Amino acid sequence: MKVSSQYVGTPLKPYQTSVSWRDTMNYAVAVSDNNPIYLDDENPDGIAAHPMQCVAVTWPVLERIWEYVDLESFPTEILATQVHYTEHLILHRLIRPDDRITVKGKIAAILPHRAGTHMITQLDAFDEENRPIFTEFIGGLMRGVECEDQGREEENLPTMRKAEISTAMCWESTIEVDPLQPFIYDGCTQIHFPIHTSKQFAHQVGLPDIILQGTCTLAFAVKEIVNREAGADPHRVQSIACRFSDMVMPGTAITIQLMIRDDIGNVFFQVLNSHGKRAISHGHIKLTL
Repeated sequence: MKVSSQYVGTPLKPYQTSVSWRDTMNYAVAVSDNNPIYLDDENPDGIAAHPMQCVAVTWPVLERIWEYVDLESFPTEILATQVHYTEHLILHRLIRPDDRITVKGKIAAILPHRAGTHMITQLDAFDEENRPIFTEFIGGLMRGVECEDQGREEENLPTMRKAEISTAMCWESTIEVDPLQPFIYDGCTQIHFPIHTSKQFAHQVGLPDIILQGTCTLAFAVKEIVNREAGADPHRVQSIACRFSDMVMPGTAITIQLMIRDDIGNVFFQVLNSHGKRAISHGHIKLTL
């Protein structure tokens, strides 16, 4: 299969949804995050969603993205080959219960990759007053799909920041991944994909077993960084970015390593799986000071 970068800019049909207090609480519980900002509904300022709740809001679009592509000539058959490769969230504010959200999107980049083609989809979420809540740039790696040209990307595409990683680190935290974690995350977030919950399907596609959702691994890292670097205040998270590099198996441990922090709110991290391989690489979170 082949694809051309002429399809950069292809719009997606809008998607509308609403978020309840159960949705926001369930996401926090799905990643074992007991921060009262997500759970204590007696808080005078109310509760807010975990920063990673955004991926649950956009999942219905991504799960069936071929139905949302608003261009008849787009080769939708290539979309079934995608695996989650990069994630970049820009947070204008945290999602709140009772938000009514409209998601608008487009294909923001089609780029050649040594393993196929890297396609980035931009999803912009707005509230009822058309004020921005978040923007997600989600990169899918389409293995075996050839980019016919040099590729192209939209001008506003954020770049992935890559810090020079030294042997020293600021801190690390090891977390045991419960064998039930993929099922808990699936059920609480409504992010369904069978490689995370069906051994049969995982084996059919060549995986050794079910694997933990990449966004769950990322959410564990966000939790640790918010608690250790942002005074447990998720409102300070401006952006989250990473590359998903390897698998995490349920019933094993992950190690979150904060490699670098600077004096303007940038923190760089990685997550190692039980084999010492980077499950998440090029991790970057921008915090307000």
